Amino acid sequence: MSQPSSRGAILFAVCMAHFLMPFMMSAVGVALPDMGREFSASAMQLGLVETSYVLSASIFLLAMGRFGDIHGRRKIFQWGILAFTTVGGLISQVGSIEMLIGLRFLQGLGGAMVMATTFAIVVAVFPANERGKALGIAVASVYAGISCGPFFGGMLVAAFGWRAIFYLVIPLGLLTWLITRLKMHQEWAEAAGEPFDWRGLLVYGPSILLLLLGASNLSKGWWAWGLLLASNLGIGLFFWLESRTEYPLLNVELLRNNRVFALSNLAALFNYAATFGVTFFLSLYLQYVKGMGPHQAGTVLIVQPLVQALFSPFCGRLSDRVPAGLIATGGMTLCAVGLAVAATLSADSSLLKVVLLLLLLGAGFALFSSPNVNIIMSSVEPRYLGIASGLNSSVRTLGMMTSMVIITLIFSYLMQGQPVTLETQADFLASMRLALLVFSGLCVIGIGCSLGRVKHSDSAALR
Repeated sequence: MSQPSSRGAILFAVCMAHFLMPFMMSAVGVALPDMGREFSASAMQLGLVETSYVLSASIFLLAMGRFGDIHGRRKIFQWGILAFTTVGGLISQVGSIEMLIGLRFLQGLGGAMVMATTFAIVVAVFPANERGKALGIAVASVYAGISCGPFFGGMLVAAFGWRAIFYLVIPLGLLTWLITRLKMHQEWAEAAGEPFDWRGLLVYGPSILLLLLGASNLSKGWWAWGLLLASNLGIGLFFWLESRTEYPLLNVELLRNNRVFALSNLAALFNYAATFGVTFFLSLYLQYVKGMGPHQAGTVLIVQPLVQALFSPFCGRLSDRVPAGLIATGGMTLCAVGLAVAATLSADSSLLKVVLLLLLLGAGFALFSSPNVNIIMSSVEPRYLGIASGLNSSVRTLGMMTSMVIITLIFSYLMQGQPVTLETQADFLASMRLALLVFSGLCVIGIGCSLGRVKHSDSAALR
């Protein structure tokens, strides 16, 4: 009989992984100018350093969740953190931008293996009455990574160069792997013996690739719209095939017959689509309209993820005692109000107003995120926890891409390809107001999805 796993150690390992991956994402963003200078890289190549990682993670999240259900979530998590760490070490030694882009794609695969299994492991380890608290702490570690990435990443790059960021991955990743080897003794593979749906992956992967390529180039011509159309047809084909596959990559019946699961994922999609672009706009607003430098703007913007990191454990714990659907709906409502108020920002708005908005949005997202994850992960049978975890992470990525598509379309219409300058400030502010109002509207739709599952979520959360 296997030795019982240590809950505290497992949660620590999950939090380390959750911290490390967003930390790397945000820190690499700070390091891109140094990479560009060393390799004489083009703007497109530097963009691919980030995009290749996101693309890989998006393609493989669902697959790795299913692999975890079949072959064991502990095994996939351990191999994932080892792959992420090893590739990070290799990236620190690269000699060309092409090799860097290729290795970032492989690192995204390792990241997908980890992120598709973490929430499923937490749910398997913690009982229902402690699950919200544990998930809240796990979600908080993501925001801690986002918050620390630009600050500490910037310090490392300034002192030791961009490679220092990837050196840091090695000890942190190996520590996480070692903890799981020593303290995670159980294995969770409720779908062991079932075949893997390779056909589904072969349709889903290219569809996500076309979606990302199309969404990233909408302003560059009709061909990008063609890619977007092809991606939507591919995703439609994927759902059709999955509904006719005995052991699918994504069990469509979960979306058809599980109201709580379906509406909770929809609510997450609308929330991420509505909130992801806020930092993008406020970063430009603070620098181009308020005249701040990048460091000053970053210091202001860190307020939101800090609030999310501080409040997420409390909100998760609260969802163990109060109906999680009501808490998540309240959080979505705060986000909708905050975005509507943000749409009123003008060139004369005070810095205090911006900070208060970030506080409001951070509190709203903290109230929404961990209770919503708790509902999603508690609404499915143990054999589908990997699928649920992978789908939740995939929805986050899809929401972020949706947010950037909306921004691209609005900029194309109102800015007409012009850069943000003093002369185009009025057009930029008009674009920002329109986008934030659209985002607020998406949150209102998300509130409807969230309310639609409230009556059912309590019984599901106790499952």
